Amino acid sequence: MGLIEIVFIAAGLAMDAFAVTIVLGLSAKKAWHVIIPSLYFGFFQALMPLIGYFGGVSFAAQIQDSDHWIAFILLVVIGVIMIKGGFSQEKIERCNNPFGHVRLLILAVATSIDALVIGTTFAFFNVGICKAVLIIGTITFFISICGVTAGMRFGTKLKSKAEFTGGIILIAIGIKILIEHLFF
Repeated sequence: MGLIEIVFIAAGLAMDAFAVTIVLGLSAKKAWHVIIPSLYFGFFQALMPLIGYFGGVSFAAQIQDSDHWIAFILLVVIGVIMIKGGFSQEKIERCNNPFGHVRLLILAVATSIDALVIGTTFAFFNVGICKAVLIIGTITFFISICGVTAGMRFGTKLKSKAEFTGGIILIAIGIKILIEHLFF
């Protein structure tokens, strides 16, 4: 597997992170709101193939049977929390921080579970795992920056509806992942 294939795989893996970072960008107000989520998503998109590569086929087979359910549940739970926050009259920053480390961790793991399975395939194709992980993490980092930035632009137009809209989008992403794995 060559460099071009790895770049395309990285871009494909980063699309869920891109969608989620757009949602995060709806509530972003500070420069670190762009960098921190991008670091989380880039790191976990790089870490998961590494775990998959060294974890072996048996571990991947166990995860592959339920990865879509795990991602679906995590995204729906976060989405419902965001919708609830959208109906709240209190400030988002005080009661429901979309940039909290626990939320970012859950979102980063949920969007990178598929990368775990990709890592096991890298072992079969004798892919240089260090190069692949670096490419995947870097591309996801920069695509996530683009996502948060795009969300920030939309967020100024949506104002108070941003948290509610973001929750709906996360639930939709979770449903999309579930449908793709169950029916396609």
